[in-house]
Amino acid sequence: MSTLLPTDLNNNPIPAVRFKNDGAHQIDIAAESARNDTAFGGATRIISLFATEDAYIAFGGDAVTATDDDHFFPAGIYYDVAIGGGNAPQYTHIAVLAVESDGMLYISEKE
Repeated sequence: MSTLLPTDLNNNPIPAVRFKNDGAHQIDIAAESARNDTAFGGATRIISLFATEDAYIAFGGDAVTATDDDHFFPAGIYYDVAIGGGNAPQYTHIAVLAVESDGMLYISEKE
């Protein structure tokens, strides 16, 4: 079946989703790695990210840390990321590290 929706790694369509109540997170972007204090919901499969400054990000469990070897995430871009579902592992946390300047990473869980 043809679709205009984005697809995951298993080529399954990702439907348009809404913001999850109580699913907003903020993490300070700074010179030391920081992660969300509250784990993402077990049913959350997609999160939206927006950074006020360039950052490195890493996904994992409650011990994840970001380093300058991790994914570069540019400031000013609103981006949806799959954090689990199907055959993919479920990520519960995201860690962030400043590239140069301090800022804020805004995260919205979607359902």
